[in-house]
Amino acid sequence: MKRRTFFSNAAKAILLAANPVSGMREALGIPSGSAGPVTLFLAGDIMTGRGIDQALPHPSDPRLYEPYVKTALDYVALAERAHGPIPRPVDFSYIWGDALQELRRVAPHLRIVNLETSVTKSDDYWRGKGINYRMHPANAPCLAAASIDCCTLANNHILDWGYAGLKETVRTLQKIHVRTAGAGGNLEKAEAPAILTLGARRRVLVFGFGAATSGIPHDWAAAVDRPGVNLLNDFSGATVDRIAAKVRAIKRQGDVVVASIHWGNNWGYKIPAQERAFAHGLIDKAGIDVIHGHSSHHPKGIEVYRHRPIIYGCGDFINDYEGVGGYEDFRSDLVLMYFVTLDPSAGTLVHLEMTPLQIKRLRLNRTSKGDAAWLRDMLTREGKALGTHVRLTADNTLTLEPLGKV
Repeated sequence: MKRRTFFSNAAKAILLAANPVSGMREALGIPSGSAGPVTLFLAGDIMTGRGIDQALPHPSDPRLYEPYVKTALDYVALAERAHGPIPRPVDFSYIWGDALQELRRVAPHLRIVNLETSVTKSDDYWRGKGINYRMHPANAPCLAAASIDCCTLANNHILDWGYAGLKETVRTLQKIHVRTAGAGGNLEKAEAPAILTLGARRRVLVFGFGAATSGIPHDWAAAVDRPGVNLLNDFSGATVDRIAAKVRAIKRQGDVVVASIHWGNNWGYKIPAQERAFAHGLIDKAGIDVIHGHSSHHPKGIEVYRHRPIIYGCGDFINDYEGVGGYEDFRSDLVLMYFVTLDPSAGTLVHLEMTPLQIKRLRLNRTSKGDAAWLRDMLTREGKALGTHVRLTADNTLTLEPLGKV
């Protein structure tokens, strides 16, 4: 019986290599000087406001407007109560912890995250919203500490501190040479992709989208004459067609196109049929090569469709939920670094490796073998209906494989 596979022939050659990340040019038979595979680091929500902002060198005013918690310092106290004292102020690299060593090991070409925090000194919080994330602009070097290339902004916290907060966020990120996508000063800017160049005329285009299902208020939608986010009207075929027209207008041969989408509930593994159909439509009609989904506070199942990865929910990557009770069964303290390697000539998946980490004392730490196995089992369980499973390797990393592969 022929085994099912979602990898292209070129990808299979790489999977046979002893090291799936290094030595890819030789494994693919690519001559010296030719464009080789592209590896992207993708992560879910980076929430550097509130408690994390308080631990960094330049904390904002800690006052909050939440129903129960009135100071961001309480989130630092909860984390310390759970795992011990945090040496404040921490340096800008502290929050990344062991993730920095993994970034050096894999050496991805580009690093793309969803920044779910306004970076501003604005005090004009969005009334009635309940939760307002803010990081002081002087703490923005924490993003540069991990050499982040692109932050997507189409999420339900980017306007927590008003239009002035959004404007200052974009301006602050530009100062530290971080590209943005998914929000801006008007609809044209919110819809425009971040264009990331790799040399040799190679580019990665990152489009940012947000859905109301993630909690984005409808009045946050950017308009011709109003700042805001690139808010999806719905998940219909007509919406796919509109996105396809915009991608066709800018995509060139050899470009890799990422659709970064903030969608769905914070908790739960179920993937709605409309989300799956929308993701398939973006690949079929819009020429999207990678679906980078986020909003869920924990990782969700992964699909590979037409040799292209769909990460339905990356899960949070950095947050201040440590010590906060509720939803313990989802293990949101366990997070993943996604390293997606693609063949840019075809836009197809070569390899998807994940490094598990644990949030503890407001930093990212290596996990135990048992916690890594928990993530493997969860991703395999949730991937069964999507045609994938996950293997735990000897170095405690996770590798995505087609269902049925030994």
